[in-house]
Amino acid sequence: MSRAVFFDRDGTLIKDVHYLKDPADIKIIDGVSEALIKIKKAGYHMFMHTNQSGISRGYYEWDDVHACNSRMLELYGLSANFWDGICIAPESPGNSKIGYRKPSPKYELEMAVKFNLDPSLCWMVGDKWIDIETGLKSNMNAALVRTGKKINSETEKIASIQKVPICEDIPSFCNSCITKI
Repeated sequence: MSRAVFFDRDGTLIKDVHYLKDPADIKIIDGVSEALIKIKKAGYHMFMHTNQSGISRGYYEWDDVHACNSRMLELYGLSANFWDGICIAPESPGNSKIGYRKPSPKYELEMAVKFNLDPSLCWMVGDKWIDIETGLKSNMNAALVRTGKKINSETEKIASIQKVPICEDIPSFCNSCITKI
């Protein structure tokens, strides 16, 4: 069986910009490129799962999201085919239709089947608790990073109880969590 890491985008791989539409607004986070390459070289499948409710709200289009994803890879010096898969969830939070919007584990579960992943060897990494819920609902490991939304004391307490590590950033996650599997 294979292993994988699923990453949130905004606040995790790049700095969080409210309803990011323009690739020129992307701000990278130091060390992310090197950490992603290190994780991939360690034999992990690499996925990105991003909630983009701005699509359903009419703030931007699919092409805007694709342009931002491409620009992110370009800024990090990664190839256009770096990811083994990308899930862009366009649903808004109030949408009652069950789709791919996190904390739904639908995408992770589909990729687990498609790539023969062992959930106990997989991670979901993000800056918000909904990212963690996605991983835990998929029976995967999960880690929070402090590069996005502020992690409050209540979330820190829940993370501690559920044995969810809180890392400073993706390089910290790579150094402290990837070597444990």
